[in-house]
Amino acid sequence: MSNTSAEYDSVVATCRQLYINKMKDYGSAWRILRLPSLTDQIFIKAQRIRSLQENEVRKIDEDESGEFIGIINYSVMALIQLERGIADQPDLDVEEATKLYDEKIKLTKDLMEAKNHDYGEAWRDMRISSLTDLILQKLLRVKQIEDNKGKTLVSEGIDANYQDMINYAVFALILLGFNQ
Repeated sequence: MSNTSAEYDSVVATCRQLYINKMKDYGSAWRILRLPSLTDQIFIKAQRIRSLQENEVRKIDEDESGEFIGIINYSVMALIQLERGIADQPDLDVEEATKLYDEKIKLTKDLMEAKNHDYGEAWRDMRISSLTDLILQKLLRVKQIEDNKGKTLVSEGIDANYQDMINYAVFALILLGFNQ
């Protein structure tokens, strides 16, 4: 598990740095996005990954890594939006946005460690395509919950689904050998 923890931290460090750099370039313009807009951004990234995995010919020479990073960062933004609500104008500076990012990642990593303990790191034997499909499934669940105005009868909430998407994307990046 300690290896997983270090690999997780390494992947997240790259994602976090990109998040910070984009905050420096664009500010917190993403704070005006409604949750369904963030969900749709994540959906586009997951669909692109699936397309890259299925198509033999690529018109743009890129791999899935950048899209998995996007899934992680957009999911963190969604978790922040869930907690703070939507802003009318950008309202976070880099320092505060980074603090919120770190808080959401800590909670998500804690969840991963608990599940990883219980599941015995089963994800290490999974295919990256299966992790992609699980992310897409979580997205469809989130879309349904959003369409239901956030109400569920027996299911976990939207936040747990975003956390699972972050963890699946981190696992995929680890399996791809990202940051090694």
